Amino acid sequence: MKRNSRVRLAVLGIMVAALAIACGSKSASSSASAKSASVLRIAVVMPSATNDAAFSQSMWTALLEVQKEMGGPSALDIKYTENMYNVPDAAAAIRDYANQGFDIVIAHGSQYGSSVQEIAKDFPKVTFAWGTDVNTFGLPNVYAYTAAAEQGGYVNGVLAAMLTKSKKIGVTGPVEVGDAKTYIDGFLQGVESANKNISVSKTWTGSFSDVALMAAAAKTQIANGADILTGSSQAVVGSIGAAKDKGDVLWFGTQSDQASLAPNLVVASQVYDWTGMLKDIIAKRKAGTLGGITYTLTLANGGLKEAYNPAFSLPANVKAAGDAAIKGITDGSITVKP
Repeated sequence: MKRNSRVRLAVLGIMVAALAIACGSKSASSSASAKSASVLRIAVVMPSATNDAAFSQSMWTALLEVQKEMGGPSALDIKYTENMYNVPDAAAAIRDYANQGFDIVIAHGSQYGSSVQEIAKDFPKVTFAWGTDVNTFGLPNVYAYTAAAEQGGYVNGVLAAMLTKSKKIGVTGPVEVGDAKTYIDGFLQGVESANKNISVSKTWTGSFSDVALMAAAAKTQIANGADILTGSSQAVVGSIGAAKDKGDVLWFGTQSDQASLAPNLVVASQVYDWTGMLKDIIAKRKAGTLGGITYTLTLANGGLKEAYNPAFSLPANVKAAGDAAIKGITDGSITVKP
């Protein structure tokens, strides 16, 4: 009888210990799950490299800034896929990120619109954002975003008109759509507002990524007398290279600050700042709004910024004219047509 009591007590002790271990494991598991759930996960698919000094870099820079503000990777986990020129490949990457359970998937390219429209329907709990465009497709989990690129284009046009000596300016663009087109439209309006007698020649290469084509277009513009160039897309490194080869052709950039590519020749760049938009999308998702809203970067809301190159000696009167254009667009006294 005494021995049976000892056996029963030993068994009871084992059971208590096992229960304690089980409870401890459950508690640790719950803690790990809670920690994992507190990390926001964002994935971005981009048509070019994160260091393209143009469209993709503008988004990547903004994501890193937001991550830093939120407390680092432990609060915001970011994954990316770059150089997705091929739309079917980009679509596969977008779907894969959604399958992995990312909270927000950004399709950073206007060519990805139809892919987002199709994929977002299959993942109603995932937030998708894409641009540059204004169409959310009527889906409650899709945000769309664009940039009023014509505004910074206008400012650059004013500056260029005041700096050209040959009275000839060359434009090298990719495809006549989206913010590439609106930037150049705004640039032309800015040039005309400052001097109607300046000739602006445009060349569309038909490609966002073909650097060689862009370089060839720029060289043709220079050969025809252009002493100032501007253009849009990740391929403009070709145009900037042509300007550097000539040595005295000035450049105006857009999307990202391109001063580092040619410190002596880049006068100013229109910069896309997506940080405010990203923070708002994150806040809205946490509050339960997964999409259905369109964002537009402007000079007035701070999404667009004019970055003067400090290494370039810009005459005071020219900078004053640029600042006046910024002020006029911001307060509504200057209207730029997209």
